[in-house]
Amino acid sequence: MAEAAALDPPLPGEDVKPFTPEKAKEIVMCLQQPAVFCNMVFDWPVLYWNAKYLSEVLDGRTIRFRMGMKKRDAAPQFETKCSYVEATLEEFLAWTSGQPTCVSRPFSCYDSSKYWAYADYKYIARIFEDKTEIFKDIMWSDFGFPGRNGKESTLWIGSAGANTPCHLDSYGCNLVLQIQGRIPYEESSIFSKVNVVNPDLKHYPRFTKARAHVVTLNPGQVLFVPRHWWHYVESVDPITVSINSWIELDADHKARVEEAITRTLVCAIKSAENPSPVDAWLNPTEVEATSHEINLQYLNGAMSAYLEYQKVTVSEDRDPSTHDTEKEASSCKRRKIQVNTKPEDYKSGTHEAGFTVVKAKKFEKIPFGVHLIPVLPQSQEASSVAAGAVESDSRDLLSKNEEGHFGKSRCTGKQSVMSNDCETLADQTDSDSTANSSQMAISTNDLLDCLVNPQVVSLVAGLLLERERV
Repeated sequence: MAEAAALDPPLPGEDVKPFTPEKAKEIVMCLQQPAVFCNMVFDWPVLYWNAKYLSEVLDGRTIRFRMGMKKRDAAPQFETKCSYVEATLEEFLAWTSGQPTCVSRPFSCYDSSKYWAYADYKYIARIFEDKTEIFKDIMWSDFGFPGRNGKESTLWIGSAGANTPCHLDSYGCNLVLQIQGRIPYEESSIFSKVNVVNPDLKHYPRFTKARAHVVTLNPGQVLFVPRHWWHYVESVDPITVSINSWIELDADHKARVEEAITRTLVCAIKSAENPSPVDAWLNPTEVEATSHEINLQYLNGAMSAYLEYQKVTVSEDRDPSTHDTEKEASSCKRRKIQVNTKPEDYKSGTHEAGFTVVKAKKFEKIPFGVHLIPVLPQSQEASSVAAGAVESDSRDLLSKNEEGHFGKSRCTGKQSVMSNDCETLADQTDSDSTANSSQMAISTNDLLDCLVNPQVVSLVAGLLLERERV
């Protein structure tokens, strides 16, 4: 076995985990800000999964690396703009250590001082499909999710500078475990056109109002990223390895309807062009553009699942016997969505107020401390874990985002910047709207930019679901 990732052993008295699985799940399901769990995974076998160990386990199997420039441009390096390399982890390690190109052959065209490499978003169930016994090395059951292990997790391996552009995930909340190196953090996402590490404030002046929360995740720590928080991740050490798992939430049912609508629109409209540059709208890790018939099948399936969920929810809410203590904890996310569904209430504060009442029944106060460190705005940093994120809430995003794109996102890094301020990250079109009207020429991409705006997609999803209810 290769040498394990360097981790400090638990101190005397710290060999007992600070939270029971039940308590950890309550925290995960009700936390509404990023936080770092400490001393929760010291006995997980996955802590041996550094890059050298994984190279031996994969035994020459190639994986795909995304290549990007280390230079800082104003524009983010989106996945569709990057080049890709198929290589083994052994070749990756040789390249990062500066060995001759004959050893790191697939990377021979890339100077490691100018480029970074990122094997991002690798489904563990796929790359270790012939070694399923390795799944049990990851024990998300300690966070209250029994049966969840490596099969439901993804692997991220990067070199210094590897990053994922600022985005928010359409589905669930996220748990990110750091194994080697320092970093933090990611499935379906909405990307921002703002490069948060080198913002173009002339084009995006509202970004000056964004509140950054920056966290440097160390080996053995687990980062919790709430649903719909914007985040940017970058590796800060020569080699980083991370594992993450997305925790499904009841609110994801409608998000899947919206994703199905988006995919149907993109494939249908882009396929009408000759030639059809659909690939530029699909993440490189996605499957190829699917037929309209298949996309409609997926849309109908997503709608059926949502409507069935709604029936069950209504039935449970009408039956007082179902409201036991366990359900109060596990349904707090769902209730936040149910409290109101009217767009005007998103701005009135009634939605948030309703959720606060439910959460107060379970927690008088989130148990922050040495074992659960909140990720605070930069000006409020107060712990050894540097705090970093950008505040933004998907509810505002659905009504204000004019710059986002739907698509699969990948992310893991070393240093993570997060935020839930979607107005400053997403609604950045004011400066562009002053363009001379005589120079305007609406293209297919312009049309799609408007049609897949989260506000429009959310409205269409609501209309379709209402139609099915009638």
